[in-house]
Amino acid sequence: MTISGWLQIALVLIAVLLLAKPLGLYMARVFAGEPVWLSPVLCPVEAGFYALAGVRADKEQGWLAYAVSVLLFSLAGFIALYAMLRMQHVLPFNPLGFGPMAPDLAFNTAVSFVTNTNWQNYGGETTLSQFSQMAGLTVQNFLSAATGMAVAIAVTRAFMRSKVSELGNFWVDMTRATLYVLLPLAMLVTLAFIALGLPQSLDANVVATTLEGAQQTIATGPVASQEAIKQLGTNGGGFFNVNAAHPFENPSAFSNYLNIIAMLSVSLALVYAFGQLVGSRRQGWALIAVTLVLLTAGAGVVYWAETAGNPMLHAIGVDALPGNMEGKEVRFGQAMSALYTAVTTGLSNGGVNAMHSSLTPLGGLVPMFLIQLGEVLPGGIGSGLYGMIVFAILAVFVAGLMVGRTPEFLGKKIEAREMKLAMLAVLILPLTILGFTAVSAVAEFGISSITTPGPHGLSEILYAFTSAAGNNGSAFGGLSGNTSWYNTTLGIAMLLGRFAYIVPVLAIAGSLASKPRAEASSGSFPTDRPLFVGLLIGIILIMGGLQFFPALALGPIAEHFSMLAGQSF
Repeated sequence: MTISGWLQIALVLIAVLLLAKPLGLYMARVFAGEPVWLSPVLCPVEAGFYALAGVRADKEQGWLAYAVSVLLFSLAGFIALYAMLRMQHVLPFNPLGFGPMAPDLAFNTAVSFVTNTNWQNYGGETTLSQFSQMAGLTVQNFLSAATGMAVAIAVTRAFMRSKVSELGNFWVDMTRATLYVLLPLAMLVTLAFIALGLPQSLDANVVATTLEGAQQTIATGPVASQEAIKQLGTNGGGFFNVNAAHPFENPSAFSNYLNIIAMLSVSLALVYAFGQLVGSRRQGWALIAVTLVLLTAGAGVVYWAETAGNPMLHAIGVDALPGNMEGKEVRFGQAMSALYTAVTTGLSNGGVNAMHSSLTPLGGLVPMFLIQLGEVLPGGIGSGLYGMIVFAILAVFVAGLMVGRTPEFLGKKIEAREMKLAMLAVLILPLTILGFTAVSAVAEFGISSITTPGPHGLSEILYAFTSAAGNNGSAFGGLSGNTSWYNTTLGIAMLLGRFAYIVPVLAIAGSLASKPRAEASSGSFPTDRPLFVGLLIGIILIMGGLQFFPALALGPIAEHFSMLAGQSF
């Protein structure tokens, strides 16, 4: 590790923090229904969408109706994308004549993009037409992100309101998230990416002649626009198979900086918007502090592990100075590869600029563990915020037990119903991840897909289901996931990780909205102070991560000690 490397990391985090307040205030105004500088242009467009869809913007929904709307909208998106992938051979903008996706792969891909996961069991440049990339994947990158934002705002309203049953209108929240937030930002970032060298074209592949006189086929397409919403919407699915390690997705150190800033900016600003909307900016900053402490720690461990390198190479006299550069791009280096790895898994982004399977065992443990924490650092766009609120509810419950008082969070009493629903939400991840991993690790149809036996092979399987259930989308690349078993089970894991979490969270919101909002008293436990930040970090680590320790001990931890002993698998 070097001072220069830490300065690079610090510059990115400072830039994101500087953006959090203005962008958060803007989003707070959008979701409060207040006019913003884009309103004169977008208000007529917004009203036109409501008229076409038959939506009454002034009619609000209770938690159950809101949840049904989320499920039905996502189901419609899945059906449309699945049909598009199966019929891309008869649809336009297919200059290379790609055929239809296989049914199980189309199921996996459609579920992946509708759930904001973007797991990819295929190579985009060799499988999908330009139409599928744009009208299918890029559209769902907007809509799945907007759905997560809408749910987060519905949960936020539960703390803003008192003795009501309504949480807002899903169709209005989703439309405003798309029109006022995601679309303008994506346009700006797309233009910046084009200026930095990313392609934006509907042409087929370009054939070039190399210096040796050979012919080389270079894939191109609408890369910049997909890359912009991929990062802003914490989607992560790349146009190219190697994602942001490809020079057309991420050509330089400058584009790498913009990638990470775009990833973090909206999710972190939404946390600030939460504080603004509930009337406590200090609460927003407290949650941001939790995020940055754990995220910086994760990046630091990866940075340390990768610069320390492989002791097996040290033993045979290989120069240890560069550290472990396998699977990394020289143009990014250790520090920015480490930060990208931590950010993409602390979020539910899933994009990569280095191959996670090539990380050292401890370096590879960190991104897996960050996903297992629930991806609340700051998590997926919207999903990270409502996930953090679930952990905050658990934290105030623990604090209430410690001081002998009924727990409260932002003036709302946390009682048995909220705790049961919170625990239901929190248990979804371990049940899904560990259950599918256990079966895949002993069945022939599961272990036949791994490339490395032993602890690393287990890590490949564990990472896959961790990524799917956590709606992340990154992978340990050694697993051959394009099989009927993995396409199906990973798709089910994505659905459970998204919607089996959203429904209890909205139920919590409905319960809290119906309660009176009490003013803080001298006996209230303050949730915007350093003491609560420390407690919340502890709850996230214990409730989110401790249950995975036995599996991690058999995978990356066992691999680490084997490496120290000079053994390989």
